[in-house]
Amino acid sequence: MHIPDGFIDLPTSATFGALSAVAVTLSLKGAKRQLTDRTAPLAGLTAVFIFAVQMLNFPVAAGTSGHLLGGALAAILVGPFAATLALTVVLIIQALLFADGGLSALGLNIFNISFIAVWLSYLIFIAVRKILPSKPLSIVVAAAIAAFLSVPLSAAGFSLQYALGGTGTISPQTVLAAMISVHILIGIGEAIITALTISAILAARSDLVFGWKSQSPRLEIKS
Repeated sequence: MHIPDGFIDLPTSATFGALSAVAVTLSLKGAKRQLTDRTAPLAGLTAVFIFAVQMLNFPVAAGTSGHLLGGALAAILVGPFAATLALTVVLIIQALLFADGGLSALGLNIFNISFIAVWLSYLIFIAVRKILPSKPLSIVVAAAIAAFLSVPLSAAGFSLQYALGGTGTISPQTVLAAMISVHILIGIGEAIITALTISAILAARSDLVFGWKSQSPRLEIKS
């Protein structure tokens, strides 16, 4: 999922870099309202946990492997604004220190993982939660569904970027089909890890799970 340098042309990379900068700026404003002295440390721990788990790859098919994206997990634990910031920090560290994702492609990766994976999964989580009973198990089920769908949705984001400015010779249609098929399988692993993690935290400290709160803060941003 991490895009290397040179895979997407510079104009497209710059465009999505600007979009990502806007998303991060808005998330900084939103996180100030969502986070408290009690929950702010959890956002940091979430970033550390996702960074560590992303280093562990699991086999998928035909020699490919996958790892946790963490967008749904972070959004449900600490809220989507703080999750965007946490994932962005993880991506920056990975690019700078581990060459996992190119520097020129950092904005592309932030858009796909810190924005698409976080916000679309959170919206899916909210939608599923509304139709399920208000029980801890419903949170786990909604989290698993949101996590599963977040992975192919992020892959679709990359496919869009490739269609707009890909430097390869493979057709965008072929890239989309390959990305979605593989990342649906990766999404299964994402769903399992997310469900187990959310379930464990709910059992120990349900008050720390943003998605479990009966009335989450509204998501609009006040200037």
